[in-house]
Amino acid sequence: MKAILALEDGTIFAGRSFGAVGERCGEVVFNTSLTGYQEILTDPSYKGQIVCMTYPLIGNYGINEEDLESAIPHCEGFVVRENSQIASNFRSTGKLDDYLKKHGIIGIEGIDTRMLTRRLRLQGSLKGIISTTENDTQALVKKAKESSGVEGVDLVKVVTCKKPYVWNETSYAKMSNDQCQMTNECKYHIVAYDFGIKFNILRNFQRLGCRITVVPATTPAAEVLAMNPDGIFLSNGPADPAAVTYAIENIKQLIGKKPIFGICLGHQLIGLAMGAKTYKLKFGHHGGNQPTMDLNTRKVDITSQNHGFAVDPKTFTKEMEVTHINLNDETVEGFRHTKLPVFSVQYHPEAGPGPRDAHYLFDKFIGMIEESKK
Repeated sequence: MKAILALEDGTIFAGRSFGAVGERCGEVVFNTSLTGYQEILTDPSYKGQIVCMTYPLIGNYGINEEDLESAIPHCEGFVVRENSQIASNFRSTGKLDDYLKKHGIIGIEGIDTRMLTRRLRLQGSLKGIISTTENDTQALVKKAKESSGVEGVDLVKVVTCKKPYVWNETSYAKMSNDQCQMTNECKYHIVAYDFGIKFNILRNFQRLGCRITVVPATTPAAEVLAMNPDGIFLSNGPADPAAVTYAIENIKQLIGKKPIFGICLGHQLIGLAMGAKTYKLKFGHHGGNQPTMDLNTRKVDITSQNHGFAVDPKTFTKEMEVTHINLNDETVEGFRHTKLPVFSVQYHPEAGPGPRDAHYLFDKFIGMIEESKK
């Protein structure tokens, strides 16, 4: 079946449909990861976006239940050069095509993804639409132009959990959280705000002996403090951080009360809560090969990233200190509060997919918790 990808600037790509049928708008972005398409599809941070994979062959190792980063895929559409008809891997339980059909995600293959990526690099991220039902390209361009995009839009309320829960995944830990409680093996209690949290973040905390209570994004600060956690985690998530005003207000009330660690959207929200501003990047950072430097140690990590906004260092208050920068464009990749136990990074130390160079940041947060207890 024919499928069309139309961009708001009038560019048209005609290809073949796979996955679901229909029509869906979103901000078109490209991801440079060579593997990990299943983790990318199920990353809630991609809500509102159509993802183009720069690696040409996608779907070749199929789909399995172990590599999910959330229960369902969240992106609005999926763009690839070639969707492999063969899924070959001992862990595979199905094909990418069937997985997208099951969850209503529209895919398009057979287009020049290099041309699309170059256009996004030059023009910046563009709003687009994928359709398997409409052949009028001008009508599709008009729909793309009129779509909401992600600026000024709160998509956190769409992807966050509906009620609090205690994380438990026995296949990634020696014992469940319930067993931890009974045997006193869980040394720390973390409350994690779910702005679009990834499973691998929770796995990393569990690996370090934490009991994690995940709460909805709108949970009042007073309720979190009433749980008396050892630390508070602020997760990744989609779209514009400045639109998530309720989270910013809650974070303002939490700073200084407990140790706080933020990743990606959580990093941006801490920045806004501390008085800085955020801005939209031209085409964002999406992929598993972004170099960052720790300004204190001069150590360089290759990191997994997925964000379209950044915190503006020119607006930092005197309590904010830049700790990490991106070596490609020198954007802020991490900062800390100079007096209180608060720090954050823009990239994804949990990977999933991507390199694990920055796993040590979870240990750093645990060290901060132990220090605050003293």
